[in-house]
Amino acid sequence: MDALILENIRFAKELWGLSAVQRATLKALTRKFQLSITLGDLRLLDAGWYVTHSGLIRLAKRSHCAGIDARSMREYCDPASSRWVFKATVYKSLGSRGFVGHGDADPSNTSALVRGAEMRVAETRAVNRALRKAYGIGLCSVEELGYLSSPPEWVQGKGIDSSRSNGNGSRTGRPRLRDKVCLLIRKYELDSNLVKRYAADFCGTETLRDASRDLVEAFISTLAEEAAKDRAALVCKLDSYNQLEEVKS
Repeated sequence: MDALILENIRFAKELWGLSAVQRATLKALTRKFQLSITLGDLRLLDAGWYVTHSGLIRLAKRSHCAGIDARSMREYCDPASSRWVFKATVYKSLGSRGFVGHGDADPSNTSALVRGAEMRVAETRAVNRALRKAYGIGLCSVEELGYLSSPPEWVQGKGIDSSRSNGNGSRTGRPRLRDKVCLLIRKYELDSNLVKRYAADFCGTETLRDASRDLVEAFISTLAEEAAKDRAALVCKLDSYNQLEEVKS
């Protein structure tokens, strides 16, 4: 636990800088919920901490959550105007009554960058609220803040594709996906070109621009877990993409 606290503080300082209050809050959150900044569980926005959907899902898994039920509330939905309302119920154990959360999404409370995905956003928000109730997390989740929804950026070779301004940067105080990747590449001394090829294969898209943010974040979490568990095995996996490229050429 102490190692995770130190790692969170170190990465948080690199990404945002920390005040004494933010540092103390981060220590308490890490100790109580085992949330990881490296894995994208927490973000600092406008001087406050927010939990992410992936962080809540990992917490549920660690806590042996019995199940999550999510369904649309048809009487409140209007597909023609892209308005969706979901109800989610989290069952912490078999036979429990469950913790209920609701989430809504429409063009008025989501970013223009996720047009057409309002149904998925509403479901995620409902699940997040239910999970926060179930595990006693008073923090709001990032996905409930509509103005932060955005597509991914990615590492282009050793550089970054910054040709698009998509709200996924320091202006909102949260780490960019590129920052997470760069931290992992630097921490575990990985080849950025091979990481990029692995990511494209993981996401199943021609280019990473075509991958959803959720997919890219899932890849980052997988990369972090594989690197922490067995760096040598991960390096071997990455090298296989280099060999495939040589065969093609």
